[in-house]
Parts: sequence; C-alpha cells; structure tokens
Amino acid sequence: MDADKKKTTLRMIPYGLYVLTADDGNSIGSGTVNWVSQMAFDPPLVAIGVKKDSATFEAISNGAKIGLSFLESGQGDLAFAFFGSAETDGSEFVTKDKRIPFSRTGNGAIVLDDVPAWAELTVVEINATGDHAVVVAEVIDVGLNSDNPDILTLKELGLNYGG
Repeated sequence: MDADKKKTTLRMIPYGLYVLTADDGNSIGSGTVNWVSQMAFDPPLVAIGVKKDSATFEAISNGAKIGLSFLESGQGDLAFAFFGSAETDGSEFVTKDKRIPFSRTGNGAIVLDDVPAWAELTVVEINATGDHAVVVAEVIDVGLNSDNPDILTLKELGLNYGG
C-alpha cells in the first residue's frame, strides 16, 4: 500500500473534536480526542480511539466514570488546552495557561461546563489491538446546552490526526 495515498485517504474522514475525561476514583485522565463515532442506536453506542499510553486510557481500563464533552466551532482554545496534561483543582482543570470549569453528571462523570453538549458513557468493550485502543461505550446520559451548534473540527484548526 502506498503510504502517502493511505494517509490522504484516511484524512478524508471528517473529525470532530471532543474532550474525554475519565475518573477511576484514584486519578483523573483527560485529553482531546477526535476519533469518535456513533456505532449503534439500541443501545446507543459510540466508539472512541484512545491513546493506550495516556492517563485517560489507564483510568478507563480501571473502570472509570467517563465523560465526553463536545466542542463547538470557535472553541479551539479548549481543544488545545487538553493536548497536554491537565490537573484538577476543585471543580476546575488547570492547564499551562487556562483554568477550565467542570461539573459532574448525576453518576459522577466529569464534563466541561462551557460546551454545547456532553455525554456520559460506560464501557462495553475495549479492543487494544493498535497504538490506540478502541473503546466501545454506551451513552447513559446526555446534556444539551445549545440547540444547533457547529462542531469544532480538525479542519477548522488546520490540523490533521489520521492516516
């Protein structure tokens, strides 16, 4: 297979940007993810690509409560804030240049406050075959803070993460 053609082809898949959080009771992992797709209606399932060497994946593997915060167009600053490590201080994430407020869902998952929508997830299956694990999770709760937002995409930020 031609490596350049493979990269170009796979980068044609449109990617939204999300902040994934995982709290296993001992540690909290967080990070920007873009490999997210709905996989089923009943039950509502999503698949998420998560780097296996991340604190987020470690927490997920330990039975974490999982939140997925959907970013909207114009929220590139939030996406970039979670490209690196983020500690928590009370009900805020603290990154190198931002304090980002979060709340907990009814079941205890962490979701960002200033996002158009969020989903609380529970793991159904983990496939750890590649450098990223595919986490299949059921959507068990959602929150909607905006009626019709445009999702933030890699293309809007001039970035690629695929191929």
